[in-house]
Amino acid sequence: MPWILLLLFSLFCTPAQAAALPGMPASTTQTSPPAEPDVEQKKAAYSALADVLDNDASRNELITQLRSVAATPPETPVPTITPPDIVEQKTVLENVTDVSRHYGEALSSRFAQLYRNLIGTPHKAFNPDTFTHAAQQFLMLAGAVFAFFWLVRLCAWPLYRKMGRWGRKKNREKSSWFHLPLMITSAFIIDLLLLALTLFVGQVLSENMNAGNRTIAFQQALFLNAFALIEFFKAILRLIFCPRVPDLRPFAIDDRTAHYWALRLSVLSGLIGYGLMVAVPIISNQINVQFGALANVLIMLGITVWALYLIFHNKRAITEGLLHLADRSLAFFSLFIRAFALVWHWLACAYFIVLCFFSLFDPGNSLKFMMGATFHSLAIVGIGAFVSGLLSRWIAKTVTLSPQVQRSYPELQKRLNGWISVSLKVARILTVCVAIMLLLSAWGLFDFWNWLHNGAGEKTVDILIRIALILFFSAIGWTLLASLIENRLASDIHGRPLPSARARTLLTLFRNALAVVISTITIMIVLSEIGVNIAPLLAGAGALGLAISFGSQTLVKDIITGIFIQFENGMNTGDLVTIGPLTGTVERMSIRSVGVRQDTGAYHIIPWSSITTFANFVRGIGSVVANYDVDRHEDAEKAKAALKAAVDELLEKEDIRGLIIGEPSFVGIVGLTSTAFTLRVSFTTQPLKQWTVRFALDSMVKKHFDLADVRVPVQMYQLLPSPNAAPPSQQPTL
Repeated sequence: MPWILLLLFSLFCTPAQAAALPGMPASTTQTSPPAEPDVEQKKAAYSALADVLDNDASRNELITQLRSVAATPPETPVPTITPPDIVEQKTVLENVTDVSRHYGEALSSRFAQLYRNLIGTPHKAFNPDTFTHAAQQFLMLAGAVFAFFWLVRLCAWPLYRKMGRWGRKKNREKSSWFHLPLMITSAFIIDLLLLALTLFVGQVLSENMNAGNRTIAFQQALFLNAFALIEFFKAILRLIFCPRVPDLRPFAIDDRTAHYWALRLSVLSGLIGYGLMVAVPIISNQINVQFGALANVLIMLGITVWALYLIFHNKRAITEGLLHLADRSLAFFSLFIRAFALVWHWLACAYFIVLCFFSLFDPGNSLKFMMGATFHSLAIVGIGAFVSGLLSRWIAKTVTLSPQVQRSYPELQKRLNGWISVSLKVARILTVCVAIMLLLSAWGLFDFWNWLHNGAGEKTVDILIRIALILFFSAIGWTLLASLIENRLASDIHGRPLPSARARTLLTLFRNALAVVISTITIMIVLSEIGVNIAPLLAGAGALGLAISFGSQTLVKDIITGIFIQFENGMNTGDLVTIGPLTGTVERMSIRSVGVRQDTGAYHIIPWSSITTFANFVRGIGSVVANYDVDRHEDAEKAKAALKAAVDELLEKEDIRGLIIGEPSFVGIVGLTSTAFTLRVSFTTQPLKQWTVRFALDSMVKKHFDLADVRVPVQMYQLLPSPNAAPPSQQPTL
């Protein structure tokens, strides 16, 4: 690294050699070149440069120094390039390992120091008079503070009950949902204000009672600090359980359970707080450090054992309660609650064991750290749950467009709700991820803010923002284009008719192709943003496309034939067609094949390339050519009159007359055989209505032929006996 930096420095600092001009003497000043480094120095320089370039922070610092050197004017001295410090970036697992190793070594040294203190000589002698006098003043202040706090809270109980009843009444009436949360929050704020008032009174009493004695002032300050911290935690417990005012209880907890946990957690917090923050420092200061350390160990061991007993004694009840809560919660929260129900007891055990270990290192500050981390964790979980709850509520809601917009853009509302739902779900997942990182940061396992302002964090956030913008604009573009196509496929509020079947088919194919193109481009851009080299993908796609094109000539032929058939408006969805031996209705058309369903229900998929000729019955008009055979011996004029009467009655029916275009054509006799002659009448009908007209005409002709006694030809057979056959025997008649 020094050799590389020396080379860079020499490029800017060594004077340029002037070229000798004709007729001018050349300068005789010569500078000796720097000594060439040996092979080992070059290897070390290359390795150092590789280390600098491999680290984001050091690489950016080196680039900054090089640009500073490049921007330096010639008359100013060139700044010296110094090797940047390589900042090692550690993962969460490495941080956990370092913290575990650090506290493991500190724990062993702490126990060794405790053993030496217990068997060693006390630091100072115990003074009973000083201890007794300080203890009296301490107990007087503690009694006065507890009594005052109990009295002011006792005066506030009627107000709490009124607030709870009013909030519950409004909640039952469902006039407004925020009245009860407002009352619960107001009660918590009043509780904190009463605590602040008590601390003010305690501070005034402490200043008047210590009489300038440092020992008494020290003990009273310890008590007031512990009182503030512990009562704040108890205020949070009262906010959660609220044992005396059930109407202000935010959760569905019965009175017995609320009293049980409020009492035990209050006692547990009091023992931990006053034991570590008051008793241990006073014993260490008034008696000796050895007994203070021993008292710290005994207090924390006893509290830890009792806490573990409470955890495992109530494990089943709490787990069942969490599972019942999961059943009543939203699906997103239910997953986390069920997972928490499986591991909550291990987390609680780890919490008290860690608190016990921390108290061995720093009895005064360990509780503050744990309480601070706990408060931050509760705040993070609460805010995260609140934000996730809002997002979940918004996910459940839908955007409703006006009927006019829905008629013009049928799929717009569904598409908007889909995009909004996906965006909110992604935001909810990001909220959970940020909450997890903040929780790790609160307990010192991960420095979230340093990561956020470091190269990796900034790069991650920058990539996420760019990906979000890419997806946003892709969604907007697809929504606009698809909505325009769907607007062309739908009738508008002014009664615009639906587009033709050909237009619907082409627009549908164009919409599908547009979706494929936008999706492909978006995926490629997103892969490029996250660092994936898409050049090999594009090259591979080109080679794969070339290989497929040789092996899929029939597929290409299908696509090209289908495109030309569509542009020629040969058939559309819903048409009745005959393709080869098959006759049926077109149900589906793609770029490769057409789907036809016969009247028997059979569904056929026919590739476009296999279609050479086809017949379409839905192009323009339909035609009915009806031939009726009449007995040869009937009167032709009578038969014609009966046929005309049948047609006239048919035309009098409005439902049938609307299907016929123009007037019927009577051709007359179009055929003559030995047994019959044929009469013909023809109609021009609307597409696909020729069968309806023909069936109705047959009924009318049958009716009028019967009324006019017009006979249809009858096939007659004459049986002739064989010339050699005997005459039939005459049977006697009885």
